[in-house]
Amino acid sequence: MSEPAAAGHSRVRRGRRVRISPPPASVLVLLAIVGMCLLAPLVSRQGATGLDPANAFGTMSARHWLGTDELGRDKLSRLLYGGELSLSVAGGSVAVAFLAGTLWGVLASGARGLPDELLMRGADITMAIPQILFALVCVAAFGASLVSLIVLTGLLLAPSTARMARAAIVREMTLDYYTAAVAYGASRGRLLLREVLPNILPDLASQAAINAASAMILEASLSFVGLGVQPPQMSWGVLLQQGYGFLYNDPSYAAAPAILILATVLCLNLAADRLTAVDRLTGGRR
Repeated sequence: MSEPAAAGHSRVRRGRRVRISPPPASVLVLLAIVGMCLLAPLVSRQGATGLDPANAFGTMSARHWLGTDELGRDKLSRLLYGGELSLSVAGGSVAVAFLAGTLWGVLASGARGLPDELLMRGADITMAIPQILFALVCVAAFGASLVSLIVLTGLLLAPSTARMARAAIVREMTLDYYTAAVAYGASRGRLLLREVLPNILPDLASQAAINAASAMILEASLSFVGLGVQPPQMSWGVLLQQGYGFLYNDPSYAAAPAILILATVLCLNLAADRLTAVDRLTGGRR
């Protein structure tokens, strides 16, 4: 084995040496959190709803790694199952924002003049409204079901996605490959689907990571005030609300979900920065 291959830092392929860099720590931490939550039924030792009132606020032990809550339920199990729901809400919201925002941006970039102005000024007006205030009004009016929460959060995040998508598409339209293809008679719609959209995927992925972080914060905020995920369903926001009521009995009850929310949001933002940096280094072309 050659020295570069043995070092694990580079690989020779077709006469070129391609540098292979390890994934950043933020991505590894994020994958660990997501993996633990998705594998909650396998990782959890006790289940999320098992009651043991005689062992209320139990300390850490071999049976309960993080102790128990006010009803004797295993806190680690509840954190994992709550994280599964929080991540599901964030993922669903990102999907809604991605579809609605990308379509919004495509329409705005293709419709020049007044339609473009109307679409983008609509996005500006929506983004000017505080998300948490608008979400509180909508949830109070339409209810706090899980589906409505996902759709509402996704629609609130769609305008920022639309602005990013439009800017990225307009940038691609100014490049030589697009101008030359149009001059040769290529269909604009075909160029958009086969060339432009694939080239802006890093931008969309970076925005999706930012949207996921925003969705996590918004869901936790709504659940903390009782207008998000409703018990007996669990999310990190619900666990934070419940732990806040017993802050003096067991500070770790509220601290654990708060730390997980903070760590997940931080890792998502760092991953978005990483994607943006990689896109700039490669010139935005794939």
